[in-house]
Amino acid sequence: MAAATVRGVDRNTSESLMSLKKAVTAASPLALRIVAECPVTKARACDLALPHWTVSTPVFMPVGTQGTLKGITADQLESLGCQICLGNTYHLGMRPGPDLIERANGLHGFMNWKRNLLTDSGGFQMVSLVELSEVTEEGVKFKSPYDGKEILLSPEKSISIQNSLGSDIMMQLDDVVSSTVKGPRVEEAMHRSIRWLDRCIAANKHPDRQNLFAIIQGGLDAQLRKACLNEMTQRDVPGFAIGGLSGGEEKDDFWRMVTLSTDYLPREKPRYLMGVGYAVDLVVCVALGCDMFDCVFPTRTARFGSALVPWGSLQVKQKQYAKDFQPIDPDCQCPTCKRHSRAYLHALFKSDTAAMHHVTIHNISYQLTLMRSVRQSIVDGRFPEFIRTFMKRMFPSPDQYPGWAMEALASVNVALD
Repeated sequence: MAAATVRGVDRNTSESLMSLKKAVTAASPLALRIVAECPVTKARACDLALPHWTVSTPVFMPVGTQGTLKGITADQLESLGCQICLGNTYHLGMRPGPDLIERANGLHGFMNWKRNLLTDSGGFQMVSLVELSEVTEEGVKFKSPYDGKEILLSPEKSISIQNSLGSDIMMQLDDVVSSTVKGPRVEEAMHRSIRWLDRCIAANKHPDRQNLFAIIQGGLDAQLRKACLNEMTQRDVPGFAIGGLSGGEEKDDFWRMVTLSTDYLPREKPRYLMGVGYAVDLVVCVALGCDMFDCVFPTRTARFGSALVPWGSLQVKQKQYAKDFQPIDPDCQCPTCKRHSRAYLHALFKSDTAAMHHVTIHNISYQLTLMRSVRQSIVDGRFPEFIRTFMKRMFPSPDQYPGWAMEALASVNVALD
């Protein structure tokens, strides 16, 4: 797409977003407008209108487990340009509980966040807290890690909590198994996830203002994935997530399941790849046709002093930065890079938790800026060139490019030099 066209898009942005907002209000709480599609790959740039904000995709969604991102305020997150972030249904349902949050006008009011929220279903805790859980057709029985009490998280209970939280996007409760599991358990989980989707749809009290996304399961089995895709896309849900990946499986298996899923998902609905946050993974999976991503990686790694940069990561706790007065990334415009040096952050990590705060702000800014750059390159019609430039900066030499990434990109017609 020519630069003049891009400027035209910019001039008409407010008008188009207004009409998109009207479409949401009149018909459903979600509307997707495809702004541009890459003529080479499966990448696309969209405007996703939701009740609290219009999200520009592709988008990375920071994870705020218990109503906040660790080490960063809602105001700071907004100032970085974040349009949507996550809340965790399981943990918020445990503490402080859905009744209290509902009385605060939902999670938006409770955390004073004026933009969009996506809440997960609580199902991922089947994997992360597997020693505390038991799955039956009724739901998932948990022993609370807080007080040891037994709790049943059913599809109906998950949706009830999410209705109380008031999120813009709710996730169905799915039967989650580790991506490294094989055999009959994977097929059982896939079929149960379909049945639970129907129960979630029936349980949603606010379909006029809360969007329920289905989660595609099937592990690393292409036939099971296709069967799940065929069934779930027959349900008229507002959006779809690709689940059951990013759990330790081989990258060759990972990308093949991603591209298989986007091949079968409807063009007119958003596609959310769950649990993906590494920069290379984000760029490759945009090329494979995904719109939305989330991961705790940028915030978790910040707490260990790892700052995300276009050439990988910078470990500010290392001695080599003790007298380095450059910012983390000289090209970064985040508040941390504008105000603080590597030397300052290195010293701070020895004595003050504020260091984690500063690096968290930088890492979130890095992720959001990366996705804005990806989107602009799609709109400009230069996404394949963006990928090549990105990979050259990320890796010192082409022989260090990950084989899986090269193969995945080749499948969508992008050959790396």
